[in-house]
Amino acid sequence: ETSTKNNNRSIMKKYKQDVEDNSDNDDEQESRSDDDTGSIQSRNSDDDSSDDDDINNKSDDDDDDDESQKDDNDDSQNDDEEDDDYIGKDNKKKKKVFKLSLDETEDFNEKLRKRGVVYISRIPPRMNPTKVKQLLSEFGVITRVYLVEEDTTIRKRRRKNGGSGAQRYVEGWVEFEKKRIAKKIATSLNTTSISNVKRNVHYGELWNMKYLHKFKWNHLTEKVAYERRVREQKLRIELMQSKKENAAYTALVESGKKLDLIEKRRKKRNAAPDDKGDFTN
Repeated sequence: ETSTKNNNRSIMKKYKQDVEDNSDNDDEQESRSDDDTGSIQSRNSDDDSSDDDDINNKSDDDDDDDESQKDDNDDSQNDDEEDDDYIGKDNKKKKKVFKLSLDETEDFNEKLRKRGVVYISRIPPRMNPTKVKQLLSEFGVITRVYLVEEDTTIRKRRRKNGGSGAQRYVEGWVEFEKKRIAKKIATSLNTTSISNVKRNVHYGELWNMKYLHKFKWNHLTEKVAYERRVREQKLRIELMQSKKENAAYTALVESGKKLDLIEKRRKKRNAAPDDKGDFTN
């Protein structure tokens, strides 16, 4: 019996040791598996972080490449602009200033002295400077033509009365290249018909011409400038006069309003005792 008890005890001890050993092995395996999973996760996280770093580095590289390309494009544009500026400066430098010599100016002044001016006192309807030049250029070379337009008020009045609203001219000056030709044209065409064709618009109209002795084109420009100044001065005076009249009218209106208010107040004061009653004894 004692031997059997001892055997049973030894068996129980072995069984306990085996169970403890198995539990230790399981703990070691679990710890190993935990370590393996942790290492795997760390490796995965490291791989993910490395991938993210690679992507960020690639994006940074792409941004750097784009910025470098932009800088290159800007540099190329600046270079092109500098080249254009340089070319423009070269072109400006290459431009030559046209200088008149003394002989050329004297010849031009001599040509101006030889020119003659014809005055046309009446310009028929439907005639403009190009038409005048076309008609008179058959007799000589024309250098300049100037026609005076009619007043706009006259045109508006004619349009209201049922007439044509086309632009008309009052008088004109024609400059010919030579005085001799201008004199001949003025004497020969004066009081003659403009056109002998019945279907022509100017049929029945007459030329009214006169050669202006010792008259130059600069006299006409001075005359036109003087008339323009006189017209502007008249307009300025009329505007000032109208402003003064408006100011005087507004002042009278305001004074009339003030007088009306004073009169109303007086009436109210005079009417107040009658409404309340007479307090006199």
